[in-house]
Amino acid sequence: MQSPAIEAMFARFGPRYRYYVSLTAMLGTVAMVLSATMINVAVPVIMGAFGVGQDKVHWLSTGFIAAMTVTMLLNDWCVRAFGMRATYIGAMVIFAAGAIMGGLSPTIDIMIVSRLLQGAGAGIVQPLAMIIMFQVFPVEQRGRAMGLFGLGVVVAPTVGPALGGILLDSFNWHYVFYMAVPVALVGIMLSLIFIPGKERAGPLPSFDVAGLVLIALCIFSFLTGLSNGQREGWQTPIISVYFSVAAISGVAFIFWELMTKNPIMEIRVFYNRKFIIAALVGMLLGAGLFGSIYIIPLFVQTIQGYSPTRSGLLMVPGGIIMMISFPIAGWLSDKLPHYQMILFGMCIFGLSSILMMQAHTDTPFWIFAVWIMFGRVGLASVMPTLTVAAVSTLKPEQLSQGSGAINFTRQLGGAIGINLIALGLDQRTAMFSDAFLNLRTPDNETVSHMMMQLGHMLGQLGWPLEKTPAGALYLIGRSLYSQASMMAFRDVFLLIGLVYFAMMIPVVFLRDSRRAEAGRPQLRPKPQPQSSPQPQSRTG
Repeated sequence: MQSPAIEAMFARFGPRYRYYVSLTAMLGTVAMVLSATMINVAVPVIMGAFGVGQDKVHWLSTGFIAAMTVTMLLNDWCVRAFGMRATYIGAMVIFAAGAIMGGLSPTIDIMIVSRLLQGAGAGIVQPLAMIIMFQVFPVEQRGRAMGLFGLGVVVAPTVGPALGGILLDSFNWHYVFYMAVPVALVGIMLSLIFIPGKERAGPLPSFDVAGLVLIALCIFSFLTGLSNGQREGWQTPIISVYFSVAAISGVAFIFWELMTKNPIMEIRVFYNRKFIIAALVGMLLGAGLFGSIYIIPLFVQTIQGYSPTRSGLLMVPGGIIMMISFPIAGWLSDKLPHYQMILFGMCIFGLSSILMMQAHTDTPFWIFAVWIMFGRVGLASVMPTLTVAAVSTLKPEQLSQGSGAINFTRQLGGAIGINLIALGLDQRTAMFSDAFLNLRTPDNETVSHMMMQLGHMLGQLGWPLEKTPAGALYLIGRSLYSQASMMAFRDVFLLIGLVYFAMMIPVVFLRDSRRAEAGRPQLRPKPQPQSSPQPQSRTG
């Protein structure tokens, strides 16, 4: 049943209003997904501009996703307290302010704060778009609405890296941030026309402040401990403090949510065996999706010497394949058991990661693109099926809370995945570098031969004779470091593939009993309309 404010909008604009307001809502979502993916092609450039390593720069992606994960829990309360229009405008203002701050950042720390602001705005807008679309489309057209929403969400990461690369090559990294500002301003202007305001005045609804603080403290303490552990040392007191705070606040969050009358997240949905398995798969799905978008542009720019534009274009074919695969996977998920679709997708993405382990400095563009396309077919097979599989055994009153929890775990998995990938790259690169440097001795015939050749080349280029040994040694060191970095990337790709294969074992337990499978066609339509509209419907 539509609210009076939405009925008034229909009376004013006619039946086309649902498309006007959907476009407005989707504009905010697409802008924020673009911002989340465009930054990945700029990571190597920003590393050079600020002189930082993987342990620091990954926060540009990790911080965005972590902040978005936390603020998604605010959406429902903000809508009830301030209305859809004010919530949308406020989130877009926060997002635009973060974009401007990022473009003007004089240090990497300020840039990371700007990404946290952008993520905070994105976390509120993304579920708001689904809420609006579910309110303006009738039940029989909600499939069309979700198709429209899914298309927008998939198109953005397809063009985001390519657009970011073009901006980098044509201008500089500042414009990767500034690009989001005009889109946010257009969204704000359209929202003043098409998004309904607050329907009635009244006191602010109750809000679980303690729950929000505890979950935010848990997430950011854990991620900070992971990112600083390699640099500070895993046994140092400060790292122990980070992990202790994360563990204590995480346990306190669970107990608080079970006791409070207005939980920010319904913990009891995790009592269901199938649901908790689906939540774990969702975390891995987020890690694979966001992690691959992060690591692939980094690999081809640092190892293969791609320009930002070329690295962005590498991601486009995979995005197109994912767009094509989504409706096919959705149709197949109606015909096949959920666990089979998820098993297929996990296997295909794992194989894609194993194939990428073969990448080297001369891997052709289209070979790498085909590997990515292969993996995107797997992700498309899992994504439309996972939420339905997760909530299929929940009680009707738990459906919206369950879909919100699945969205939360998927985003959290993305933040943790990028953090672990950056950590793994640092550790494996350091290990291989140490191993190679131990071989760089005068007694090594290969090293001696290379130094003679490089010294001869440097002499022909006009280097002073007394400086050629040092120059040759430096070039050998750089070559060994590049080789170590390439082998570290290979190990990370291998680890991602093995983890996906290992997670296929618990996926088998998502299998329904024969009785449940027989009744599935009658039961499945229930969760779908409610699986996405209010991912955080229990906030407040």
